[in-house]
Amino acid sequence: MRLFAAIAAPALLLAAAAPAAAPANSVAAKSGPTRIAVFAGGCFWSAEKAMESLAGVRGAVSGYSGGTTANPSYENHQGHLEVVRVTYDPAVVSYAKVVDHFFHNIDPTDPNGQICDQGPSYRTAVFAGNAQERQIAEQVKASVAKTLGASVATQVRNAAPFYMAEGYHQDYAKRNPVAYNAYRIGCGRDRALKAVWGGR
Repeated sequence: MRLFAAIAAPALLLAAAAPAAAPANSVAAKSGPTRIAVFAGGCFWSAEKAMESLAGVRGAVSGYSGGTTANPSYENHQGHLEVVRVTYDPAVVSYAKVVDHFFHNIDPTDPNGQICDQGPSYRTAVFAGNAQERQIAEQVKASVAKTLGASVATQVRNAAPFYMAEGYHQDYAKRNPVAYNAYRIGCGRDRALKAVWGGR
């Protein structure tokens, strides 16, 4: 993603909102009771797109979490991971299914990042909001390791403050399909995920 960030229009860059802190497991109200799940899946453009494709997910927001620096930005988020905060309807999809969907859209065996995006901020993690979510996430992780027959590098971590990413990062794949697809193809994302997951 870092190679393609400059594709964003200058006007969008100027209009980007300052990051705002929010509890990692706060509830975003829509037309019914919802819950929040937070994941670090490498490039948040791709993680956001993947998570929004799951039935029962009402939306995903790109941001930063896991570090100690307040108000991180794209240019300065050392210590934080790129994350997506997913709002979902528990009457439609379970937390376990949301976590499983996340794992199936990353390479969980990579300890250093995701595909062409390598480095500390691109490492993968599930941010569990409570003990029950941690237990479920660990169970899904163990199942993934068994399915792949490989060690899973994705961490299960406690929830941490969430900072919203700049406006030009939000819904990037939807708003910039040509630029996003060029990034995705150049990165080899689909080929890499197929190599990991095959027909599973």
